[in-house]
Amino acid sequence: MDEILNQGLELVRSVQSIASPGLTVAMKALTLAGSEYFYLLVLPVLFWCMDERFGLRFGLVLLFSTFVNLSLKNALAQPRPFNLDPSVGMAHEATYGFPSNHAQGSAAFWTLLAPRIGKPWGLALAILVPLAVGFTRIYLGVHFPTDLLGGWALGWGIALGWLALGRRIGNFLAAVPLRFKVIIAAVVALGMNALNMRDTSIPGVFFGTAVGAAFMFERIGFDASEGRLARKLARFALGAAGLCLIYFGGKLLSPPEGEALHALARFVRYALVGAWVSLGAPWLFLKTGLGKKRETAG
Repeated sequence: MDEILNQGLELVRSVQSIASPGLTVAMKALTLAGSEYFYLLVLPVLFWCMDERFGLRFGLVLLFSTFVNLSLKNALAQPRPFNLDPSVGMAHEATYGFPSNHAQGSAAFWTLLAPRIGKPWGLALAILVPLAVGFTRIYLGVHFPTDLLGGWALGWGIALGWLALGRRIGNFLAAVPLRFKVIIAAVVALGMNALNMRDTSIPGVFFGTAVGAAFMFERIGFDASEGRLARKLARFALGAAGLCLIYFGGKLLSPPEGEALHALARFVRYALVGAWVSLGAPWLFLKTGLGKKRETAG
């Protein structure tokens, strides 16, 4: 293993031989396409302004992918290039290296989106964007090539698995009574916490999103596709304002890391973020006249 990491470190040094201030700025900008901030921006757009059902399934699959990634990172505890040679660290990350979450997340994200985009651009983006994001991680000295290979394999594998089985899973869950959907979401969230007790954010946002969506579809029926561009932009602005208030306001009110209630507060804060996206904001859109209910056949 040490030999593989050393070879990877040599590749990082070789890539960084082309470094320049301008290229480094470009690499740091491009790497954001694989970050959680990018997903936090795009997922509400899907859920509030395009297709609420697709947005929900898309978001939950990405959350599952992220949970798998963080669990493997903590279990394997692999170093990053800058841990072995601080001179290559053009950026720094607090988590372990393998597998790369940027590589995995971008592979899952663009592969899930590819059918909506259509050929040939959907397929091209599903391949090229993850490869480009992966290159930035090598350039910045935060990942070995093996980290990227593991991330790409997981991301593409999870996305393709969902594309193959997702419709059947979705149809099954749609037929489940509301109270059992809540129970299923709670059991899954508790299982996530049990498997990865270091982080309660992913279980929290999963629970809030899943429960909120269950109530939204059954009791509200918000239609994300409705409205012209200006109306959708207004929805996004209002929803994003509420999202920032919950996220940053909750962070200010949460106990500091290390205190007894920090993990619980973090779970609650992220659960509220998820519930706002899937229930709170759609409800507010209907109340303010920025949204309409989806018409049902019959």
